[in-house]
Amino acid sequence: MQFCNLEIEEAVGCVLVHSIRLPSGRFAKGTVLSTEHIEALAAAGTEQVTVVRLEDGDMLEDEAAAAIAAAFFLDAIRLSDAATGRVNLHATASGLFVVDRDIVDALNRVDPAITLATLADHAPVQAGDMVATVKIIPLAVSGATVEAAVDLLKGRKAFSVRPFRPCKVLLIATELPALKTSVMDRTAKLLQRRLDPSESRLIEELRIPHDQNRLTEALVEGLARPEQPDLMIVFGASAVADPQDVIPAAIRAAGGTVEHVGMPVDPGNLLILGQIDDVPVIGAPGCARSPKENGFDWILNRILAGERPTRHDITGMGVGGLLMEIASRPLPREAADRPPSALRVGGLLLAAGQARRMGEGGPHKLLAEFEGVPLVRRSAEVLQASQAEPLVVVSGHRRDEIEAALSGLGLTFRFNPEYSSGLGSSLVSGFSAPELGGCDGVLVMLADMPGVTTAHIDQLIGAFRESGGHAIVRATYQGKRGNPIILPRATFGAVRKLEGDVGARAIIESSGLPIVEIDIGPAAHLDVDTPEAVTAAGGILKE
Repeated sequence: MQFCNLEIEEAVGCVLVHSIRLPSGRFAKGTVLSTEHIEALAAAGTEQVTVVRLEDGDMLEDEAAAAIAAAFFLDAIRLSDAATGRVNLHATASGLFVVDRDIVDALNRVDPAITLATLADHAPVQAGDMVATVKIIPLAVSGATVEAAVDLLKGRKAFSVRPFRPCKVLLIATELPALKTSVMDRTAKLLQRRLDPSESRLIEELRIPHDQNRLTEALVEGLARPEQPDLMIVFGASAVADPQDVIPAAIRAAGGTVEHVGMPVDPGNLLILGQIDDVPVIGAPGCARSPKENGFDWILNRILAGERPTRHDITGMGVGGLLMEIASRPLPREAADRPPSALRVGGLLLAAGQARRMGEGGPHKLLAEFEGVPLVRRSAEVLQASQAEPLVVVSGHRRDEIEAALSGLGLTFRFNPEYSSGLGSSLVSGFSAPELGGCDGVLVMLADMPGVTTAHIDQLIGAFRESGGHAIVRATYQGKRGNPIILPRATFGAVRKLEGDVGARAIIESSGLPIVEIDIGPAAHLDVDTPEAVTAAGGILKE
């Protein structure tokens, strides 16, 4: 593979290194230049291009990424199609992502051209979550290098998702006069919330005095229930202070064994793990009464995924076990340690609405022409000319006409079959697109805002990058919020849970993230929801 600048007539069959915008459209980075491409470049006055010239045996980036990804042993994981040299891998079940670091490290050391990034070992995931990504750095790589990577993976399992399994859980809570009933009530609710991803359930909650003999009886009686529990969890009214304290002593007295007392995870130090008659028993630390992640989650999730943690497992959790200083975990591909220019901001164009205010059976506002161009295409071109990449369009109402109006732009489409339910479903559809999954932020743009320009979008993206990727950035005018808006990665999960005709306002207000407001003038408020508004903005309605 040769990286070079060539006269355009010499570049047929070469791979374009940088995107080129022409009056007739855009040639994306990675395009293999054909005779037709060269003719279009010449007509536009382009004389030279920066390209990669392929050598014998070279593989294009998508072909190479797909070949490597196909070599993985896929266990509850699916592959995306290759695009821009990347294949993303997504969980097909909720569970724990388990990874063999030695294999991942070995693959990343085959050649700098090949990279594999994954979630942390034993990270909990939901079905659909991205768990790993293969990325080819250059536009092409030698076939021999790809073959070496594929050979490395043969017969080896680099990672898998261990699905959660439904468990019947018995909760035993000990009481002391100083412990409020409201705290105990909240404990049971939070525990059930932790069990929900695995479809596990609490079969009973027992409340007993904080006494070794009474706890021993409760453990024995719990195992003798007609509906025997798969797991017993004890919340003590007082924190464990010694391996002979109430909870570990009661486990032994009930005929069980104590695997370990304590763990090198903070919060979570005071956890107890044992078993009775092959049924795991967790003595929960006090921090497990909080919804924040702690060491209890690490042990609970392993058991729900069918694992049996050992003393060796627990004592190996110290590296990465300091949780209390970390604002959000897990956060793959964290933006904080990268320069602002490296932050990826994707673009999401919402074009699925029914435009009810245009009148029953009336013209579609997004097909109204502005300077001879349908509004939806005008909006897409504005977004496409910006620094936002990749770009996804959500279509819905009159899908065929909307997508036809956008033909030839090389956009990714997501159809929202629930478009009639409102904005929330379109946001969910868009943020579920694999193409946006690896972005540090997503700029959400409404397709009916003719005043928004590429300069406005780049201004918002610049502010997002200056924030380090941790702020919500929204357009305003005269102090009033408007659109577009950029949502950082920390909000993606909440967006994907939206329902109905609800936008992201509640997420923004409850996120705790800083909000950066950029005044872009009247364009922030100009959307064309009625025939009169279209005409006033300079548009011409089409049937």
